[in-house]
Amino acid sequence: MIDPMIDIPSIKDRADLALIVDLVKAESRALDVGCGNGDLLATLTAVKNVDGRGLELSQAGVNACVTRGLSVIQGDADKDLSFYPDDAFDYVILSQTIQATHRPRYVLEELLRIGRHVIVSFPNFGFWKVRLFLLWQGRMPETESLNQPWYETPNIHFCTIRDFVILCEELGVHIDGAYAGKHGQSFKAITPHNQWANLLAEDAIFLLRRK
Repeated sequence: MIDPMIDIPSIKDRADLALIVDLVKAESRALDVGCGNGDLLATLTAVKNVDGRGLELSQAGVNACVTRGLSVIQGDADKDLSFYPDDAFDYVILSQTIQATHRPRYVLEELLRIGRHVIVSFPNFGFWKVRLFLLWQGRMPETESLNQPWYETPNIHFCTIRDFVILCEELGVHIDGAYAGKHGQSFKAITPHNQWANLLAEDAIFLLRRK
């Protein structure tokens, strides 16, 4: 039953969040790592009747989530995932956050340990506009997804779709689904090694599980 205290946010302008909601099965147990103000978590709870939990670094984000009636605690993905037991959740979600972690490989390994399925989304640093910006201006690029100057951005470990696929192969991870697009528009399913997607996609979403 949907908690009347939880307001359902509009995600009509966030194709990435809408796809993540579609990927999560109804009435499952999910952890949203880096949940921000709780838009995705609130939608999953309301639309899919998910037993949702959240982990958020900023106190402001935690306060916003708690105000909405969401079960969210303050924590750091680089340090606090180890406190969760193995297979604690059906889904663990890391949306637009892995590039802001200090130890992305470790974080991904921990997500795969505590979740039967893992959903990761990130801005694709192989996007053609990023490449052109670096080539012609010789400066760190700013796009819709990467919309802060280099000295203010929380992003410290950029990667391309190809980089992420190689990391998954190194970890022995099974890719159940790969999607490329733009978070404000639409996403299409791709094969993991699709070079055109690595060039044309501004954002990527992966559905993973341990082999």
